[in-house]
Amino acid sequence: MVARSSEVRPSAVRHSASPGAARRRGRGAGRLAGLGLGGAALLVLLTGCDVGAAFGGFGWPQGGITPEANRMYDLWIASCIAALAVGVFVWGLIFWCVVRYRRRGDELPVQTRYNLPMEFLYTIAPILIVSVLFYYTAIVQTDVVRTTKNPDVTVEVVAFKWNWQFNYRDGQGTEANTVASVLGTSEVIPILVLPTDRSIRFEETSRDVIHSFWVPEMLFKRDVFPGKIRNVFEVSELQTEGAYVGRCAELCGSYHAFMNFELRVVSPERYDQFLAAKRAGQSTQDALTAIGEEPYATTTRPFETRRDTANFNPDSASAGAGN
Repeated sequence: MVARSSEVRPSAVRHSASPGAARRRGRGAGRLAGLGLGGAALLVLLTGCDVGAAFGGFGWPQGGITPEANRMYDLWIASCIAALAVGVFVWGLIFWCVVRYRRRGDELPVQTRYNLPMEFLYTIAPILIVSVLFYYTAIVQTDVVRTTKNPDVTVEVVAFKWNWQFNYRDGQGTEANTVASVLGTSEVIPILVLPTDRSIRFEETSRDVIHSFWVPEMLFKRDVFPGKIRNVFEVSELQTEGAYVGRCAELCGSYHAFMNFELRVVSPERYDQFLAAKRAGQSTQDALTAIGEEPYATTTRPFETRRDTANFNPDSASAGAGN
């Protein structure tokens, strides 16, 4: 192989020095420039439209109702666009090399031992890309996990097999008092009522095993630990009224998949009326009716606790039957 390379190198060098080789190098540089311009145009096109909606958020929950959720969504979409831009550029280079340097007879192309500009590019470019992504990730993460000393609303989230209890508190920490409470049962989905335009603090605890509190439109999932550990987080505000399904996102037992709740976002005035009705001794359903809301959950339904023919098995199979 060494002898063969030494034999073809002089002819290859003389060939590259010819006017035809210069024209080919010019065409190659033009193709590379066109590829770069095409990639830049694609990036501008992608950033100029709602890419998240067009591609289903690239797997990220859409329709965020908090500033924190929207910041995380924007970071995710921008990261996906950047990854696609790099991928298109690399794929373009690969296909260009496949076409440009495809075999033409027995003559070898010019053998390059090293290329300092290219080595500099593929060493520095990834470092710059990772540094930029790390910078914006650190900024968004710091903003999302930030807590304040005096939030407007404090809710204690209590998880247990396989339901939820939401306690409205008059302060922070274990020393605060519960002024109203919502308890879920096997027959009634618990509804967590919260206001727009107010900062909200969540303090989580579990009565048995690890659960996870998750409303996809509000924030990423937060684990709920048993014992003295209280997972605490905040959202600066809820921006959109409506009903949103909440779930346990940590495998906790047989009925984990059915451990749902509903977040009901209302105006601050109606929230104050709801809380006043609860403090006066009304049930959650009566308090919701009093403020003009549906008394029962609309985004999910209670699970069936009995294992019978039409529950965990197909309708045509008897309970416990096997093949």
